[in-house]
This record gives sequence, structure tokens and C-alpha cells, in this order.
Amino acid sequence: MFQRVSAPLMIVLALSACEPSPTQSTGEGTVSPVSESARYSARQAGWMEVTDDAGWTDRAGLQAVRIGDAFYVMGGRTARPPAGPVVIPGDSDLWSDVWRSRDRGGTWTQVNDGSGAGHWPARAYFQAVTKRGQMYVLGGQDFELIPNPTPGCTPPACPPFISTSEFFNDVWVSRDGEEWRLVTEAAAWGPRAGLTSVVLRDEIYVFGGSFNDDPAVIGGPPLRVYFNDVWKSRDGSTWELLTEHAPWAPRAGAAAVVKDGYIYLLGGEEGFICQPVGFCTPPYFNDVWRTRDGVNWEQVTASADWSPRPGHQAEVIGDRIYLFGGFGQSQDPTNPFAAANPMDIWSSSDGRDWRLVSGAPWQAADPGEIKYDFAALSAFGSIYTFGGDRETFDFFDLTNYLKIDNDVWRFRPDPGLSARLR
Repeated sequence: MFQRVSAPLMIVLALSACEPSPTQSTGEGTVSPVSESARYSARQAGWMEVTDDAGWTDRAGLQAVRIGDAFYVMGGRTARPPAGPVVIPGDSDLWSDVWRSRDRGGTWTQVNDGSGAGHWPARAYFQAVTKRGQMYVLGGQDFELIPNPTPGCTPPACPPFISTSEFFNDVWVSRDGEEWRLVTEAAAWGPRAGLTSVVLRDEIYVFGGSFNDDPAVIGGPPLRVYFNDVWKSRDGSTWELLTEHAPWAPRAGAAAVVKDGYIYLLGGEEGFICQPVGFCTPPYFNDVWRTRDGVNWEQVTASADWSPRPGHQAEVIGDRIYLFGGFGQSQDPTNPFAAANPMDIWSSSDGRDWRLVSGAPWQAADPGEIKYDFAALSAFGSIYTFGGDRETFDFFDLTNYLKIDNDVWRFRPDPGLSARLR
């Protein structure tokens, strides 16, 4: 089921055994020859498009999880084709459907269209995690703009629209994506989107995120509020506040992984864009923090080798963190809407020392082919990505606004190269 809305955009924010031979981009520097088994795996390494049309509608701000041998994709937003000469910012359909794939992303079956009772409302920029064979949906937002009712309101003196988007702090759980149970309608951490969530030692952690839509898109108040609180729960119902203000700056759209008993927090943003374009520094982060308990945080690096970004993803394969994707703002004042998304892949064993992996994500030929606000998961020695956004927020370009995907890709790091970096 989807919900039709008009609203601001939010940046936050598989393969079978018989695979076709892909065009590959892989490597982390020059290494000596590897074993026969590693050479065989290396031939399958790099990026491969599993499908260019997954069956579910193209979308961003979605989530994907794995339970057993199945992948699940759910939620998100789809840009609605413009009805006039100018795009309405954030005019979107919101989704609450759930899709399942049993062949590592090749074919998909809808297991819940979101229309029945006892199902979570349509949303995007939420979180989904798995724990003990169950998937949890946490937080997020829908989108809604209404015309500014202020008498005599004329842009730019006042914004043409006022945001009435709803932000969620509910938690839902399911074993199969079909039947869902409401765990709590109002978690203690409060409504938010662009939040981050992971599972460590059988406990669900929630941290960061934001409330209210961004004035840079809607043109006015209410101001967007960012969080740096940290919460945990064993059941998704009862939540413990670990710290109201972690030492890292409040943010949304960050990535997080669990590795070696630590939660790693990587990058994010405290605003969509900066102005004037080309003469300012975008409000993005490239710091890395880690914690064992959510209370005590250690800054691993204040400035990683990869550029500051939101809407990216990080996943762990073997003993390394891989980070890629995300949004980049044009720094060219003569072309403020030029695509500037980062065309790089980085890996690290400790979050401090990073190595640039050769090639671009999704075999991209230019920044306009790099995604942000996509979903990703690691499984079967690979990283899989689902959908995502490639817009540049040029609301006068009636085709740019529709650059949202429903493809599935697989990235398999070269095991021989990774082994040499341990």
C-alpha cells in the first residue's frame, strides 16, 4: 500500500550460484598472486547488477533485511511525475509494502501490500533491523505539505508551503514480513527520521536522527531538530536512555556497523545543503566514532579519508568495513545543481585507516549515477544494494526529479586482496 503526499525530500538520510559474468571493478592496490581458490573468487569479485527492475516500485529511503535465505525490502518513497511546469518539492508516494526474494535479489514476491489492519503506516527514512529471526521497523516519517494559509503570503517573503509531515517513534515486529505486531506506538526516544539503528549483543540500539522537514527544501519553518541521544532495548518496547548527548555532533543520515564488539558511527549530516552554493561548506560529517556500550564513545578519527557525506552505507565483509555512496553538493557557483555524489569505495579494518578501493560503486561513469538513500545489507560474502536516489534538487528539471531506482546490485570484495590487508 502507498500513501499519496506532497512534501519535502529527506536526505538522510544477490545472486544464485550460477551468475552471469559481470563487468568488474575491484581492488585495493597491487598485491602478489593469490591461491587458485582466491583467484576463482576474485573472478566473481566487483560489482554486478542482479536486476535492473526488481518488480517493486522505484524508491528511496527504503530498508532491506535478511532473515535466513530470504531478502526483504520495505517502505520508502517514490517521486511522483510533475503535473505542471515546475516540480513540487517532495511530491511523493509513500510505501508500507513488503517484498521478499529467495534468490538473492533476482526475483521478488510481494508478501504484504500494506493495506490490511495491523500494519505499520507508510513511511520513508526509517530503520529496520533483525534480531533472533525477527525483523523490526523503527521510526521514520511520512510527508505532507499544505499551502501556506498566511494571508497575503507571497514568496520569497514567506514560504509557499508549510510542512505537516508526521514523524514516527513506533516499533513493529514480524517473522515473515506478512504478519506484523505493534510493539509500541510511542517509544521513549521520540519521533524522528534519518535515525540509525543496529543490534549488538541481542539489544537494539537507536541513536541520532532528526525531527521536522528541512527549511532548505520547504523554504521556511519549523526548524529541523537533530539528535545525538542513544537508546537501547531488548524487546523494542522498553527503552533505556544511555546518554542524552553523546560526544558526537547531532546528526541524521549517518551509517553504522557492528564489528568486533563495537558499534561504529560514520558520517551523516546536520542539514541538506549550505548556501550560497559554491561559497560554503556543506553541513556533512566524515568523522568516525565507536562504542561498546552506547555510553562511552571514542572518536576513532575526526576526519576520515573519505569525503563528508550523508545518505551513504557501510557494511562489514570479513574483517573490513566497506563504505560507499551518499550525497554530495555541487561546489560550482555557476552550476549549483551539478551532480557531485562521491564516486568512491573505501575499506578499513579499524575505522581509522582507510584504503581506497579501485572502481566506482554500481560501475558508475559519473557522479550522477551514484546513489544515496539506498538500502544495503551484507550476506553470502557480498554486499547487496537496493534502489536509491540520484536527484540533485533542481526543481526546474522535470526529469532529474525522477532519478530514483528499483534495481539490485551485488558487490563482492576480492578475498585475496582483503586477506593481504589484514
